[in-house]
Amino acid sequence: MAGHRARWGTAAALTAVTAAALTGCSDDTTPSSVASKAASIASKASDVVASATAEAGRRFDDIKNGVNAKDDVRIGTPATASDGRTTVEVTATNTADSSKSFAVQVDFTDGDGKLVDAVVVTVSDVAAGGSGKGTARSTHDLSGEVKTKVSRAVRY
Repeated sequence: MAGHRARWGTAAALTAVTAAALTGCSDDTTPSSVASKAASIASKASDVVASATAEAGRRFDDIKNGVNAKDDVRIGTPATASDGRTTVEVTATNTADSSKSFAVQVDFTDGDGKLVDAVVVTVSDVAAGGSGKGTARSTHDLSGEVKTKVSRAVRY
């Protein structure tokens, strides 16, 4: 549940930052002021990505006795949901001899490969020898070409 709150908090922060920057009360529209506002928005967006990545790290730090399972996870093709968020299906295959859960970090990148978001999805209680599915959902709207990749995955 904490991960959901963190994703919503990150999305809310990005929305507030963007809204504040776009609805400023200043009539100053010189090229340098516009460039300054754009740089400020980019900096704050970078902060949001750093926050999402840090939250993903904390989620993995909380897992005890996990085993690297990156090779046991596949992702589908990213798509834009009706609410503007980018989603991708995550499939985890359990090669262990008992039921296990998976934590999977999915990185979202732009067309140039620059990280624009990161989320952790949990695929719970996958039966021994079976597969389970989950959906990774970006914390905010992503525009342009979006690619996804499994950054890390742990079976526990």
